[in-house]
Amino acid sequence: MAHLNSLLQSALRPLQNTAPFSPLKSLLKKPTKSIFQNPEIHSVISIKLFSRVVFAATGGRGRGSGHLKQYKRGISVRKEGSTGVRKRSSEMDEEEPKDYNKKRMEGLDKAGPKQVKLKTRNINPVNTIAYVQILGTGMDTHDTSPSVLLFFDHQRFIFNAGEGIQRFFTEHKLKLSRLDHIFLTRVCSETAGGLPGLLLTMAGIGDNGMTVNMWGPSDLEYLLDAMRLFIPNSAVIHTHSFGPRHESEGSEVPQTSHGSISTQPIVLYKDELVQISAVLLLPSGVGRHHQEMEVGIEVSEGTNNDTGKNMESTPKRPRLGSEASSKIAGTAMKLQENYEPGDIAVVYICELPDIKGKFDPSKARALGLKPGPKYRELQLGKSVMSDTGDAMVHPSDVLGPSFPGPIVLFVDCPTISHFPDLLSAPVLSKFFTRMDDGYQNIQKHVSCFVHLSPSSVTKCPEYVEWMSKFVGAQHIMAGHELKNTGYPILKSSARLSTRLNFLCPQLFPVPGFRSLGVANTLEGASAQTSQDEDMMFHGFVLADNLLKFYLRPYARLGLDQSSVPSLPSASDIIGELVLEIPEIVDASKQIAQIWNSVPGEHNEYPNHTELHGPTFVEEPWITESTSISELELKVTNNGDAQKETQFKLPLGVNGCKGTEAIPMCLEGVSRDEMEIVFLGTGSSQPSKYRNVSSIFVNLFRKGGILLDCGEGTLAQLKRRFGVNGADDVIKSLKCIWISHIHADHHTGIARILSVRKHLLQNRSHESLLVIGPKPLRRFLNAYSRLEDLNMHFLDCRQTMKDSIDMYERIYADMQDEVGSGESSGSKQENSVVSNLVSLKTENREAPHSIQSQMQNYAQRLGVQDGTVLDLAGLHKLKKILSEAGIEVLHSVPVVHCREAFGVVLQAIRRKNNVNEIVPGWKLVYSGDTRPCKKLRDAAFGATVLIHEATFDDSMPEEAISKNHSLTKEAIEVGASAEAYRIILTHFSQRYPKIPVFDESYTDRTCIAFDLMTVNLADLPFVPKINSFLKLLFKNEMMAEESSEIDNMTENTAITL
Repeated sequence: MAHLNSLLQSALRPLQNTAPFSPLKSLLKKPTKSIFQNPEIHSVISIKLFSRVVFAATGGRGRGSGHLKQYKRGISVRKEGSTGVRKRSSEMDEEEPKDYNKKRMEGLDKAGPKQVKLKTRNINPVNTIAYVQILGTGMDTHDTSPSVLLFFDHQRFIFNAGEGIQRFFTEHKLKLSRLDHIFLTRVCSETAGGLPGLLLTMAGIGDNGMTVNMWGPSDLEYLLDAMRLFIPNSAVIHTHSFGPRHESEGSEVPQTSHGSISTQPIVLYKDELVQISAVLLLPSGVGRHHQEMEVGIEVSEGTNNDTGKNMESTPKRPRLGSEASSKIAGTAMKLQENYEPGDIAVVYICELPDIKGKFDPSKARALGLKPGPKYRELQLGKSVMSDTGDAMVHPSDVLGPSFPGPIVLFVDCPTISHFPDLLSAPVLSKFFTRMDDGYQNIQKHVSCFVHLSPSSVTKCPEYVEWMSKFVGAQHIMAGHELKNTGYPILKSSARLSTRLNFLCPQLFPVPGFRSLGVANTLEGASAQTSQDEDMMFHGFVLADNLLKFYLRPYARLGLDQSSVPSLPSASDIIGELVLEIPEIVDASKQIAQIWNSVPGEHNEYPNHTELHGPTFVEEPWITESTSISELELKVTNNGDAQKETQFKLPLGVNGCKGTEAIPMCLEGVSRDEMEIVFLGTGSSQPSKYRNVSSIFVNLFRKGGILLDCGEGTLAQLKRRFGVNGADDVIKSLKCIWISHIHADHHTGIARILSVRKHLLQNRSHESLLVIGPKPLRRFLNAYSRLEDLNMHFLDCRQTMKDSIDMYERIYADMQDEVGSGESSGSKQENSVVSNLVSLKTENREAPHSIQSQMQNYAQRLGVQDGTVLDLAGLHKLKKILSEAGIEVLHSVPVVHCREAFGVVLQAIRRKNNVNEIVPGWKLVYSGDTRPCKKLRDAAFGATVLIHEATFDDSMPEEAISKNHSLTKEAIEVGASAEAYRIILTHFSQRYPKIPVFDESYTDRTCIAFDLMTVNLADLPFVPKINSFLKLLFKNEMMAEESSEIDNMTENTAITL
């Protein structure tokens, strides 16, 4: 430490008399650790100077040297000659960067299959806590089915795993490592959309990952087939499928004389704590053929690795683990062709064992037993020999009367057509309490129902009457309810959104705490409230997030609301913010002045007291009772902030003088031209504050385009546009573009496509164009066997510039030939193209003869490789781009993994406000990549470059290893491409709220946040909020830096 202190003082001494460094005089006499912790030192010491001091102090040694650890925020300390050196911009002229992971780029870095045994738990059936808890995924956004946790001391069961389940676990500090079983009530994107992310995360826990048992109807195999295409071999999934199969594959279901699909529940799981059984529901109208046979549960255990599968083709549905099958005798019948995958719904019955009576020690002593282990054996239900050895003592001799064990039913009746099977199931009717000659006693009754059915089903009179037959049961209505849209489930993210909205509503128009059901009429909401109150009067309760129903101990049997989180109001959060950072009020006013600094209707914004108007926000986060004047008064009256603080910041950032020329494409641009909505700005997996990658390009009346579609994209759309507003966005989508096959970029697409299909099912519409890498097509084709996604896939390589140019040449040449009435050969060639378009439109592969003719025709035009184009897909792309006002969509290969791309969008030319023709805007999105020449060239002159910046500048080794970009590298790409604005995204989740801020942020750069909305008209002002963001997050930034420097100096004191 003395050596480090000496080096630091000698390095700073020449600067101590310089005016900006005058505070150093008083600091040089302090211990080194005190210097590091002093906030003044951060404002006067150059990061580069500090890095040189650290480099000298360690003798040139960097990360892992056993001496001073590198300062992780803003500097890079490395060994001389390290391969992790970032290339200079002059070296980017090469075709590929040299500093990247070639194995990852070529897809050769995959881990081999793991042999992991199932977890075993020590179970204590006597002294255990058991409860059911509502996990409110989708309760506020209505995008997915809520999940339910069945909790025991040493076991965890989850029912349904919709999108957002992993983020929910992070938000509420639930541990994935404790999860043993996942049960699905249906197999579809609504109930299972979160499984890919969940399994990927569990595969990375510990050295060998975590195993999990997955249970569901036979449709589960369709889902697993699809996920095998991108879930790594390290994910160990033990699958248990049961129930009917489609007729084409020998569908078999049990039959009864009552017409139900089963007479007895299928027992799936049983141990000392619980028995879980399944009752299958099918929609009415599904025909049945009578036939004698057997049906069973099929179990497949092991990894998802399938070495014998041809991945180029759509995978066939496997017959899993016949040797491990557990068969249930009975009659069966085949389903007709009108049965579709996804039709099966499951009711799960969870039965806990009877609660044994209280142990009576006096009776045990009277029977010749001394206190000891035998007492425990009797409590466990085992008979023992008396200590005198002359008689057996049975549990009934020493225990009081038993109580029936509690029973919980998880009911998912997705449609009215499933209700007849639910109503007539004999296995459920045995729990009824009837009134013939008074109440009839039954041996067991249901303690709790959790209804996962939608409100459109649960509120119909027949369903309500059916529920009323279970007298004494507690009914928890966990389906989508309007009242839950006002209570955000992700409180941390909502809190951050509220603070950002207060600072800059121009870029953050969505307050975190507001009702998402804004499109519902007041009359409809009032009617639902009245109906809800009537249901509650009859013993039903609407589910709250984290609501519990205790099953054990018996004394606590019933509802428990102690875990239901309390939610602060927006005014509370803003009040706390103003007390914490009084300068934020002036900062917010200055931002409003910046936006109004240039005259013009599209630049005018109201101040905070006018935010209740509909100008640019959907709903107010502030009311008359929480006006800015009152917030200022609250600050003034506070003892710690009585002195008024004036916060002044220059309009420019990092030396920007405000004289930058505005591109011609922005001249006279209207606010309904284009806006960029960041739906997810994190990498790898969702966190409390950032969802995974997704960007919505809003073209307003012309529709919209999704760039990447990570898990939770639908929920983010609903948070941004409201529950019903998001439906309008989805219906107007023009296409979805996916950069690469990594799960954090595409696992939300199935849910989006499924919802779109449902929203448009009663109207004429075209399939949605999905542009993505080739592996994505295999996933979507496999998944389409489970749900009809109604999409047309186009390979990204088909949209590369050379392919688009070839397509334009073919069509132009053919049109010329047909128009000039040339030879019949030309007409034949045109017929070939028409046939190919027709075949592709119907999602059928073209015959080899047509493909060959297409290759020959391409060669006639000078195309040497004879590439066959997806003319149907390209024709569809040309059509939708024309409707959207976009001239160019080009995919660009980038350096990340196999089949990774960036994308270029160029709008058509338009007239400005003086009727002159100006070029259209140009948007470039990098996807995931190392800095590369192809992307830089494609981004030249871009209006907006959205570039990934996964790691800060102190982590070059990690960036190279994983083929990502550093912050400074992303900015250098934009600067060398002369992009007007650079927006950084895809931040590592090690930066939970805000990534590194340092001098590399130029006057053209901005950081993206979730739900941030950048209108094309606002681009001139966007970089000017950087300094204000530093103010908003100053406490977090100082806390992180202080913690890191403390750790650095403490470790140094040990090693020096």
